[in-house]
Amino acid sequence: MNKKTVRDLRDADLQGRRALVRVDFNVPLDDARRVTDDTRIRAALPTIEYLLGRGARVILLSHLGRPKGKPDDKYSLRPAAHRLAELLSKRRVRFVAATVGPEAEAATRDPAADVVLLENTRFFAGEEKNDEALARQMAELGDCYVNDAFGSAHRGHSSTEAVARFRKPAVAGLLMERELQYLGAALANPSRPFVAVLGGSKISGKIDVVEALLPKVDALLVGGAMACTFFKAMGLEVGTSLVENDRVDMAKALLARAGTRLILPHDATVAPSVDQPAAAHAVKRDAIPAGEAMLDIGPDTAKSYARAIATARTVVWNGPMGVFEKPPFEAGTTAIARAMADATGKGTTTIVGGGDSAAAVENAGLADRMSHVSTGGGASLEFLEGKTLPGVAALDDA
Repeated sequence: MNKKTVRDLRDADLQGRRALVRVDFNVPLDDARRVTDDTRIRAALPTIEYLLGRGARVILLSHLGRPKGKPDDKYSLRPAAHRLAELLSKRRVRFVAATVGPEAEAATRDPAADVVLLENTRFFAGEEKNDEALARQMAELGDCYVNDAFGSAHRGHSSTEAVARFRKPAVAGLLMERELQYLGAALANPSRPFVAVLGGSKISGKIDVVEALLPKVDALLVGGAMACTFFKAMGLEVGTSLVENDRVDMAKALLARAGTRLILPHDATVAPSVDQPAAAHAVKRDAIPAGEAMLDIGPDTAKSYARAIATARTVVWNGPMGVFEKPPFEAGTTAIARAMADATGKGTTTIVGGGDSAAAVENAGLADRMSHVSTGGGASLEFLEGKTLPGVAALDDA
C-alpha cells in the first residue's frame, strides 16, 4: 500500500472543506426501485463517517448500471441515497439530480446537508471515455479527492482516474486501503501454505490469474465448469459440460507446467441439465456420462478441498464451484465457504475475491467469518493478475 489515504489528510484539509468521494453504489434494485443488497453502501460508511467526524462535508460520486452515456431514470441513484439516509440516520443526506454543473456545485456548498449524493456519473458519455473536460468539472465539486470505490478501480474513467489529476490531494478511502492491504499482502508476502481456490465457468476469464498465481501458491484448487476444459485436455469424457474448445491446448500446457500444484476435482455432480435437480448424482471425473453435464464439484472433492483449506495459512478464493444459484448444485461452493470460515477461526487469513464468491458467502451467512470479502469482482481479479489499477495508480504516492 504505497498510496496516501484519508489518514494522511491534515485537519486543515478537511475542517469545513468539501471531500469529493468516489464510492461504488452500483447496487441491485427491485422492480419497486428499492435497494435489495446494501453491502456496497455499508462498505463505504467507515470512510464517510471518518470524514464527517473531521468536519468535512462529504460529496459522493458513483455509477449505477449501464445507462449508455445518457440520463435514464431506471439507473438513477435516488434509491441508493434513500438507503444511505436510513443508514446515516443522524446525518443530513441530500440527493441531487445533477452530476456536474451549477446545480451540483451549489449543492456541494449547501449548509443544510452533511452528505450529498450526486446523480449517476454514467449519465455522461465522457465518463467511460475518461474525458478530461468532464473530470475537470467533477474536480470543482470538492477541495480534496478520495477514491473509496475499489470495485471500479480497474476502470480508467473520469470519476476514478482523470479527476485525481485535477483535484489534489487525491487519496484512498478506508475501504480501498483495506482491499489493497489484504490483496497486496496475499500476493507479496503470504503466510504459508498459500492456497488459491478458483472457480467459475470459463478458463479464459481466469487464465491470467492462473498464470500469475501458479508461481506463488502451494496449491491451486480448480472448480466450476472451467475444470471441464482441463478434463478435455486430459482426454476425459465431459458430456454436455461447458467447455472452451479453443482453450484446450492452453489448458494442456498449463497442466504440464503446473505439476502437482494445480489440483482438479476428482469427482463431479452431474445431471442432464440444471433444470433437472432430482436427477443430480455424483460420478468420478473419468465417468461423466455422454448426455450429462458437470454442474458442481463432487462430494469427495469438496471434502478434499476443505482439508487443503484447513491446512493453509492464507487462502484466496475467486469463483464458485458450480451453479450455486440452483440447489443441489450449490453444495461444493457452500463447502468451500464453510471450510474457509472454519479456517478463519483458527487464524488463517481468508480472502474472498468479490463477485459470485462474495454473493455465495453472503447467501451462506458466512461473510462475517472471512478475514476479508472484496467488494470488487473485476477489480480483485485484475489485482490478482498483477495488473495496474488506473483508479489506484492515479492517487498520491505515500
